[in-house]
Amino acid sequence: MAQDRFYATGKRKNAIARVWLSPGTGKVIVNKMEADDYFGRIFKDHKIEKPFKVTETSEQFDVIATLKGGGKAAQVDALCHGIARALLVTNPETRLPLKQSGLLTRDPRVKERKKYGQKGARAKFQFSKR
Repeated sequence: MAQDRFYATGKRKNAIARVWLSPGTGKVIVNKMEADDYFGRIFKDHKIEKPFKVTETSEQFDVIATLKGGGKAAQVDALCHGIARALLVTNPETRLPLKQSGLLTRDPRVKERKKYGQKGARAKFQFSKR
């Protein structure tokens, strides 16, 4: 191969994942920790493995990722998005299955701002007639 590491960025809410893929055995390192230790098994099994299952490249790449911002749930979604985009860089022919499974689309939903004169984004202060 001409290149031994492939880079991509994934985002979700305020979380940003910088992802590097290199040929390997399927090891996932997040912020210098194992993914199981960083996230817990529930997140890793389902979300992180999905891009590899869709492209049928399980245990072919090692993942090294740096995550910033957001909570754990947003970070794991950002990591999934970053892995999918990095897999697209490794092999452009994987675009169709990744696109069909919705892994290349950044989730645009973010927290709605609080409005003045209200308790929250939609919640109002309790109304008192008397």
